Amino acid sequence: MAGLDNLVVVTALPTIREKLGGSLEQLEWTVNAYTLTFAVLMMFGAALGDRFGRRRMFIAGLLLFTAASAAAALAPGIGELIAARAVQGAGAAIIMPLSLPLLTAAVPAAKRGAALGIYGALNGLAIAGGPLVGGVVTQHIAWQWIFWINVPVGLLLAPAAWRGLAESRGPNTRLDLPGTFLISLGMLGLVFALIRANGHDGWGSPQVVAPLAGGVLVLVLFVLWEQRTSAPMLPMGMFRNRAFSAVNAGGLLMSVGMYGVVFLITQFMQTIQGMSPTEAGVRMLAWTAMPLLVAPFAGIMSDRIGGRPVVTFGLTLMALAFAYWALVMSPDASYLSQLPGYLLGGVGIACFFAPLLNLTMSSVDVSEQGIASGSTSATRELGAALGVAVLASVFTHNGGYASGQNFVDGFVPALWVGAAAVALAAVVMLFARRPDGVGERTGAEPVGAAPARDAAAETQPATR
Repeated sequence: MAGLDNLVVVTALPTIREKLGGSLEQLEWTVNAYTLTFAVLMMFGAALGDRFGRRRMFIAGLLLFTAASAAAALAPGIGELIAARAVQGAGAAIIMPLSLPLLTAAVPAAKRGAALGIYGALNGLAIAGGPLVGGVVTQHIAWQWIFWINVPVGLLLAPAAWRGLAESRGPNTRLDLPGTFLISLGMLGLVFALIRANGHDGWGSPQVVAPLAGGVLVLVLFVLWEQRTSAPMLPMGMFRNRAFSAVNAGGLLMSVGMYGVVFLITQFMQTIQGMSPTEAGVRMLAWTAMPLLVAPFAGIMSDRIGGRPVVTFGLTLMALAFAYWALVMSPDASYLSQLPGYLLGGVGIACFFAPLLNLTMSSVDVSEQGIASGSTSATRELGAALGVAVLASVFTHNGGYASGQNFVDGFVPALWVGAAAVALAAVVMLFARRPDGVGERTGAEPVGAAPARDAAAETQPATR
């Protein structure tokens, strides 16, 4: 649900504007409000789980997300819808970083690769399938049902999570409130600037430069604070671990390429080739359905040969997919000529997500898995905002919507930038060294996972 609602509203925007009114910028904020709170509160969600219990806070986040979904469906105006979307993002920011350590604790180590492969498949399918679900539901039922469908699912999952998940906490009993405030404010500045830059303000305007510079400055202050506090929410020493640093850098670069290309390819299909939202979503099934089929096998392969080569292979395929599109794209390009790019991209996403989750969980101490999950998820959300902003800027600098050829003139350079970002992610992962004494395979014990290190982890026998 949290992944799906990233992009589920995109294909419903014309209908929402017709029913609720609002300016173009307000419609953009129905998307951006979710991404913004999702990104800036994710580290806080992980910290809350470590302090008050991961299962307890996971369920609280789930109920908050469910209530906000109902509020979005009942919104009488565009302002109320934006507010509900922001609260939805806050609920997702609690759900996402806590889901991985809870799943890791519930699955025996020998089967963790396959389990995380399924998780990665559903996550990738949800993100990529958002436009399809939104288009089908809006076109054949009503736009409100893109939010109503979350309500019964959330109400069923809450009691199931309470009964089926083991409780666990992180080692710190105190919340790092100054660190939480600084990281949230810094990320807010960066994401807000990127969103504004993608609109009418432009990269050189004060409305973009000021929050961008302020965000960078506050993030520097966050790093300095984390280095001196006794109970940091994000221990800076984790980034001396090359595997953990590569996971964050690779995830950010992958999101820059993938989200930017997805944003433009859906525009190309609907604006230039005249497809309806449903038609565009169905055509993209060659891409969006591939993670569901491939990711479990990618997880199993990561158990056998290690996660790093599988992730690098997936990123290479994604870069090749975007480069292929750049070579064959034209206003009247047939679907058959584009199909190899969809297939390569789908397999690439699957091979990236499944082993990446496993690499994240195995590269840090068991007690730090919630923090690590929040960090990597937040960097991917920031990469998504950055990717849409940068690739859209490349697009508008070289082309536009004046004609089909004008669109392609901007789309092709943007595809090359997306391919370069993903290729750089592959290089980062290729040269990342795993932690000393820790294997990349799922069965390997995470760093510092000795029972004495985390008494709360004794409630998680499956992780040992």
